[in-house]
Amino acid sequence: MPYVNVQITRGVTREQKAQIVSDITETLVRVLGKKPEHTHIVIQEIAEEDWGFAGLLTDEWKGRSGG
Repeated sequence: MPYVNVQITRGVTREQKAQIVSDITETLVRVLGKKPEHTHIVIQEIAEEDWGFAGLLTDEWKGRSGG
């Protein structure tokens, strides 16, 4: 039973999440031969202030880079 945990920063739409779940499931079926009904995908949205990289919190990095 595949279990996939996807962690992303907040701000994606329900439709985008549905596409992520569909694409990951399809890949596991195609590549590993797994059954879709046995495949679990969990999407965790994390606030940008709770995600850091390059020595900065994401919201701070975006503020500096104009992103």
